[in-house]
Amino acid sequence: MQEVSRLGTAGEQRLDALIADLWWRVRLLNTDILEEEAKAGVFDVHQPTYPMLALNLRARRDNLVSTLGVLEQRAKSVSVAA
Repeated sequence: MQEVSRLGTAGEQRLDALIADLWWRVRLLNTDILEEEAKAGVFDVHQPTYPMLALNLRARRDNLVSTLGVLEQRAKSVSVAA
């Protein structure tokens, strides 16, 4: 039984590490978005001159944030079950 609980703890640690890494990537994407907006001098997404790269980075960031929501919910359920 102890081996199972150790594997659970290791799995929780891996999940926590993955979540932390993905939040770090979200912060990097936020920085990249701001840089692209600054280069173009356009900060409003609805402007026709808004940079395409910034739009793509926003989509990637939003997908990561959605994934993080699911992973964080899973991490909570795992920690409650343990």
